[in-house]
Amino acid sequence: MNSKSLFTWYKTTVLFAILLNPFVLPAQDGPPGVFSRQVPTDSAGTPQLNMDATYNRPFLQMGRMPVALGGYVEAHSAYFATDGITEGLSFQFPRLTLFASSTISRGIRFLTELEFEEGGREINIEFASVDVQFHPALNLRGGVVMNPIGAFNQNHDGPKWEFAERPVSATQMLPATWSNVGLGLHGKFFRGAWTIGYEGYLTNGFDESIIANPEGRTFLPAAKANSNRFEESLNGRPLVSVKTAIRHSRAGELGFSYMGGAYNRFEEDGLVLDAIRRVHVLAVDLNTKLAVSGTAFTGEWAWVQVDIPEHYAPEYGKYQQGGFLDIIQPVFKGRLLHWNTATVHIALRLDYTDWQTGTLAETGQRAGDDMFRITGGLSLRPSAQTVLRLNYLYQWQRDLLQNPATRTAGWLLGISSYF
Repeated sequence: MNSKSLFTWYKTTVLFAILLNPFVLPAQDGPPGVFSRQVPTDSAGTPQLNMDATYNRPFLQMGRMPVALGGYVEAHSAYFATDGITEGLSFQFPRLTLFASSTISRGIRFLTELEFEEGGREINIEFASVDVQFHPALNLRGGVVMNPIGAFNQNHDGPKWEFAERPVSATQMLPATWSNVGLGLHGKFFRGAWTIGYEGYLTNGFDESIIANPEGRTFLPAAKANSNRFEESLNGRPLVSVKTAIRHSRAGELGFSYMGGAYNRFEEDGLVLDAIRRVHVLAVDLNTKLAVSGTAFTGEWAWVQVDIPEHYAPEYGKYQQGGFLDIIQPVFKGRLLHWNTATVHIALRLDYTDWQTGTLAETGQRAGDDMFRITGGLSLRPSAQTVLRLNYLYQWQRDLLQNPATRTAGWLLGISSYF
């Protein structure tokens, strides 16, 4: 069996193991005390940082069974118009995600996350790793890992957010839910109200599709279409991903991360084919909450630098930058209809992405190819695990030559829930 067939077999096996597990079906009606909801902690035992988001989810477990199961679903309707032209109302089913966690033995855990996108048109393994704990400050992780660039890449579950769409900068500049096969270390240190965490991984990485793609621009998310990265490295040089974060229990969290490595095949059988071309990404992320009003702020900003061949067209930018800021204000907490702990939030997202920073060498003119989006939202959470969202967005997008911006506006109404 070749590696590609083995990868396909693994995805199918995980899918059927979860869907056909007899303990999942009666979960809602099982006898009291048999089934329980839990949020399994990571190997260090305390889910506090964005790096813990993979384990910080509601799982369903039967008694003392070693496997806990969970997942989430997202669906919404959308109505958009661009410069007054609309295609009408549409309904979308962007993703269904299933995950399973197992404690293999003391200090050894496994977790996998399988995602079905666009109604099952795509099936992806986003995470499938074994954690081995030597100490809370030293844990080994190997398998399919989430590259810790920014915060959204790891902490992306739909039910955690008040917006139906993911941030533009996280999906159209950075490759959201970007994962690779690799190995690394992570851990946390504690002192009073302070927590400091770190992660570092060596994985397979990007390929030349980031500068050769249908988008006609430098586009890191294009590399997600290459499933060969789960089988072998394109050039034998690992992608390096490192992150450190600091959190105060009352002040919030601040994180810094880097991801970089060669993305082209520069040598084969000892024959030099090309110069080594690299991609570098830096990101900073934060989240905090005001104690007086309960207003929450979540955001990240990233810078991308890609070595572009000299003969490439100016549409392919060497530098990119972008980020988002979410401001969430609770306006109601309490009993609503038959929900005892319902909450209502108003939300605002500012989202900016610039795919071509700097000036055009040919003309000296400042480059365009950027987008600014503002999204307002109203959300209802009957419980912490389910969110109903109504969003209105307005965006301005300019082309490379800074012609008058196209304007898009629209409504989204949707639901997302863990199950």
